[in-house]
Amino acid sequence: MDAPQIVIPSADAARTVNAVSDIADCRCVGAARGQRRRYGAALLLLALLAATPALAEGPALRSSMIASLESLQQQLAAGDNAAVASRAEAAAARLDGGNAADRWARALFLQLEASALARQGDSAAAAARLATARGIAEVPAARRLAWLRQEAQLRLAAGQRERGADLLTRWVEASGGDAESRWLLVRTRAALSEWQAAADSLDRLHASGSASWDADQRQLASTVYQHSGRFDDALALLGDDADSPQVWRRAAGLAQQAGDSGRAAAIWESGWRRGVLTRPQDLVQLAELHIAGGTPARAGEYLARWLADGELPRSEANLRLEAQAWSAAREHDKALAAWRALATLTGSAADWRQLAETAYGWGEWQVVLDALSQIVPADDVDRNKVDQNAAQKTGSGDSSGRLPKARLAADGRCAARWSGRNWHAGR
Repeated sequence: MDAPQIVIPSADAARTVNAVSDIADCRCVGAARGQRRRYGAALLLLALLAATPALAEGPALRSSMIASLESLQQQLAAGDNAAVASRAEAAAARLDGGNAADRWARALFLQLEASALARQGDSAAAAARLATARGIAEVPAARRLAWLRQEAQLRLAAGQRERGADLLTRWVEASGGDAESRWLLVRTRAALSEWQAAADSLDRLHASGSASWDADQRQLASTVYQHSGRFDDALALLGDDADSPQVWRRAAGLAQQAGDSGRAAAIWESGWRRGVLTRPQDLVQLAELHIAGGTPARAGEYLARWLADGELPRSEANLRLEAQAWSAAREHDKALAAWRALATLTGSAADWRQLAETAYGWGEWQVVLDALSQIVPADDVDRNKVDQNAAQKTGSGDSSGRLPKARLAADGRCAARWSGRNWHAGR
């Protein structure tokens, strides 16, 4: 049987979804808080870049060019962003196609224009200017690498997440990166549902020996590992959240969605053993997951214990689940006993038929007779004919009550001999 789909908790369920909220912030680029955070980070980085002494890094510049660049830097510091953007754009256009020094100066003017545009909130245009500046051959490698990082963060601020993530990955790989940028990359990849890439970034963070992760980072990492199918790694990061039922339900639900019912059952059982998933519906869910995950005997054992101890009520649904578990495990005696208990409780002809069919399939002839007697008047059952049929089926004179495995539903003639009627009618 297939286990009912686990309901994964919604994103507002207490502390269990801090990581999901972080990812939602990345996805909702237009959300005010996320936008302010990314925009502010881009401004800070570009302001630092504008103030650094980059003039001496490339080919020597004439004094008038240096004066022009320094003048624009001062205007930028004064907040005259529109004027800086206009003047820098014009200067860069004039220098296009010049000599090596001119091309280096053009790159610096483009960088100043990018800073001004970012301050005006036009992150996409600012990123485009930095991309052009990075492509100029005279830009030193260290400066090109710094601008690569800035462009990546501007792309992210502009909502260009795929491009931003790709550029940030290039920067991390080329520079070694830092913990802040690596976490930004993890959040971005998660926002793009690129779970394996996010997990790879987490692995590199762990391998780098970075400082211990805070609670929000652990929750984000756990979410990433769950989505990438690494449930053991995810559960190892739970920390205080290990006592939250929502966390265990989420982890098991993701495993089930990934088609791994066995893993979902193992996760749910871990939560149960920890004393977290102990409600009656949690116990039923555990049994259903074990049946779907290929361990029905364990489901049968648990259900038998819970029903005996009163942890689960002896309801029709619970008795039926136990019977299904033992049947799936091919535990003949336990399955037949469970089906009999269910049929006795409900008095339903359908349940007695199910017992008869199950017993017939396993050659339990006496059980078939007993079940049929509950839905067919006793006088209608010719026991001599039944015994003769048993002997014919076994190929001998033995009518001890055990028959070879067969499908009762496919043998209408045998059914007719038992009762003089087709007891399958109405099924």
